[in-house]
Amino acid sequence: MNENHQRLCGSPEWAARLQETLLPRLFADVEVGERMLEIGPGPGAATDWLRHRVTSLTAIEIDPGAAGALRAKFAGTNVEIDIGDATRLPWPDGSFSTVTTHTMLHHVATRRGQDQVLSEALRVLRPGGALLASDSLPSTSLHEFHADDIYNPVDPGGLITRLQTIGYGRLMVEVTDRWAAQAFK
Repeated sequence: MNENHQRLCGSPEWAARLQETLLPRLFADVEVGERMLEIGPGPGAATDWLRHRVTSLTAIEIDPGAAGALRAKFAGTNVEIDIGDATRLPWPDGSFSTVTTHTMLHHVATRRGQDQVLSEALRVLRPGGALLASDSLPSTSLHEFHADDIYNPVDPGGLITRLQTIGYGRLMVEVTDRWAAQAFK
């Protein structure tokens, strides 16, 4: 993650934006169940909000430094932080009632890798469970923001087809200043 990300994604302003606008809208009218998986929490901008909605929140983070910081931040809470690659989730099929990821998929280098993350999310979801995901829209300014970093934005115009091909059932994709998706197993 480049310095731009460390400044923005770890800022109280970014966390407030996620927690006050995006997450409440994305999670509205969705029964999240008791056990949630957060993929790619980074500095944890969404994690604190998410942990108050479930009995158990597990987060998988590929960066050991970020994972260590999150472990310290959420020690003694209902949050468990694991280090790992979201293209190969270590949990058995049907382990989680909800899987969520926010502003992370554009850091996966290839479309195939992104689809593998989405496939793994489906695999670890219980029947009827929801994938709740969001990310930024492609833009020149974001491309520049990601200098010396992976930037592979997801085109929301093809997201419904990608999710259906992977095997999700009922789904919704909303595009505003970013995209947000609800997809159910």
